[in-house]
Amino acid sequence: MTLRELAELLEAEVICGERHLDEEFERAGASDLMSDVLAFGESGIVLLTGLANIQSIQTAEIIEAKAIVYVRGKKPSKEGISLAEKRNILILSTKLFMYKACGLLYRKGIVGVRN
Repeated sequence: MTLRELAELLEAEVICGERHLDEEFERAGASDLMSDVLAFGESGIVLLTGLANIQSIQTAEIIEAKAIVYVRGKKPSKEGISLAEKRNILILSTKLFMYKACGLLYRKGIVGVRN
């Protein structure tokens, strides 16, 4: 699935990183605990989270995530957007709750991280 298809599926607003929309991904991970993302995340995933702060962007960079999807309509601050742009990270925001967003992705064949 492409990140553009992801944005359409989740009816998400593109906050920054539009140039990445044609990239593909196969896995996703969802958590509001960045320590869990650091422990279990993997390169190339899409990170779904409700934690819209600088730490989520820094964490996504460390694990080399393809994108961050903020759920429940959350959006990062201007400083967060600036950091994401500098770090070359696609940021999306959806009004969906995390459970529904994950369910939609799973239904489309996107699986979670390897354990």
